[in-house]
Amino acid sequence: MTNQLPAQLVRQFPHPEGAKARILLTSVFGPYAQDDEFGSRSINPMELYHNQVTREQGPYSLRMFHRSWGIMFIQENISAPSTVLDFPSREDFERELTSQHYDVVGISGIVMNVGKVKEMCRMVRQFSPHSAIVVGGHVASISDLDQIVDADFIVKGEGVSWMRSYLGEDTTAPIKHPLIASGFGQRVMGFKLPQRIGSTCATIIPSVGCPLGCNFCTTSAFFGGKGKSVNFLNTGAEIYQAMERAERELNLSAFFVMDENFLLNRKRALELLDCMKAGKKSWEMYVFSSANAIRKYSMQELVELGVSWIWMGLESPKSGYAKLSGSDTHLLTAELREHGIRVLGSSIVGMEHHTPENIKDEIEYAVEHQTDFHQFMLYTPLPGTPLYTQMKEEGRMLDVDLADVHGQFKFNWRHPHITRDQSKEFLDEAFRRDFDRNGPSLFRLCRTSLAGWKRYHLSPDLRVRERFEREAHSLRTHYSALLWAMEKNLRKTSEDVAAQVHELRKDIRKELGSLSSMAAAAVAGPMLLWTTRREQKRLDAGITYEPETFVERRHWVEA
Repeated sequence: MTNQLPAQLVRQFPHPEGAKARILLTSVFGPYAQDDEFGSRSINPMELYHNQVTREQGPYSLRMFHRSWGIMFIQENISAPSTVLDFPSREDFERELTSQHYDVVGISGIVMNVGKVKEMCRMVRQFSPHSAIVVGGHVASISDLDQIVDADFIVKGEGVSWMRSYLGEDTTAPIKHPLIASGFGQRVMGFKLPQRIGSTCATIIPSVGCPLGCNFCTTSAFFGGKGKSVNFLNTGAEIYQAMERAERELNLSAFFVMDENFLLNRKRALELLDCMKAGKKSWEMYVFSSANAIRKYSMQELVELGVSWIWMGLESPKSGYAKLSGSDTHLLTAELREHGIRVLGSSIVGMEHHTPENIKDEIEYAVEHQTDFHQFMLYTPLPGTPLYTQMKEEGRMLDVDLADVHGQFKFNWRHPHITRDQSKEFLDEAFRRDFDRNGPSLFRLCRTSLAGWKRYHLSPDLRVRERFEREAHSLRTHYSALLWAMEKNLRKTSEDVAAQVHELRKDIRKELGSLSSMAAAAVAGPMLLWTTRREQKRLDAGITYEPETFVERRHWVEA
């Protein structure tokens, strides 16, 4: 194909080539965890957990990458020939532009990556001047983005409908859910998991947006604001079909359900449960949910639904957010863990009522939940959110490079009581306090898994028994080796936590049998101890990990 669009036609809507247009959908270029001129920051790596959940846990930090789901969704739902280029280098991007003919280049990024989006737009103009440039993702929330980047279209919100409309395709056609392995490049205590066991769950995205609409929430704001969401899978039956396809084609029985408040829609969740029972599916699910939504269910319902992990907001009780209304979150998280449901708590540091005098008590309040994982984020007004609008109107926004506005560094606004430098000190203290008191998250999740097995390994529900037996198998084998190495290494830094790990290992041997767990520890334990100490040296040297590059073509014929 050699058709070259005149420059004046690039901005036409719909695109003159329609569904024949050749589409490049790309994330921003790397590196992602090294300081550079385009906005990469070593303090803000691409790894979700290591960035904002387990970042102070040293070699025990959970390490993995996640794909760019938005561009995968768009590719799955258009008939035009397309390429997804995920995590390219700058050289990869240039090579793709010069080796292929693209009528449209779609670039997806977040606010922090605006410098890279700007550079990629410049590169398209240089190497593929006939291409229309479409910019989407959360970076589109920047109000004056059209003054920063040289794009033909800036798309805020869900991109599938927009791209279908741009290409003259049917915008009302059903959404087909792409096959997404939730994570890749997993490393545990310095050991890289083999590819065949690296992806342990599939990602399912029923909807985007959140009905609760907290004032700081970028996701809620990006997809229409409070009370609004965009549904891809409207019913429990549709979710079940997407999960069943992922099980069949990816050979996975665990699912990361990327929905901002999945359990809020009780009717949909229970319909999914009915489908699972009818299909005899012993699945497990990792979900996001608010405390008030969780309380709509009995623990038995959650367990039968396969909920084994919940990401839950645990903001200060003085925050006034509706999602915490009427909930004793300490009791709730303890109850969930007693039933084998691992909890990732999320707390905000630096809210308006925080002061240097009370913030340590607020951090202690969060840490006392003893969740399996705990995310801490600075109270951060990001472009497009109600909080950003409020702060801007009050004249409290600071002149901070957008590359540094990610909630894991320093304030980008003027707090009434806490300085910008203090904000980082308190954030770092929150992570350290959680780790010092509660130990590595890998240890905590093993403890919760064992509690669930104790309670449910004799359940009359075969599906439930099968799920907890799978968790027991993991505890007997590779987790036994991890815990052995963890205990040995922790003796150098924390005798108290090492003693807790030792007691858990004894409990696992008692409940699940000693031979297999002892054999696993004897064989793999010393190797994991060595990789753990090697990982600590890598961290001390500032060595980072970067994701691999993905190139995926659909309906493609070489030009």
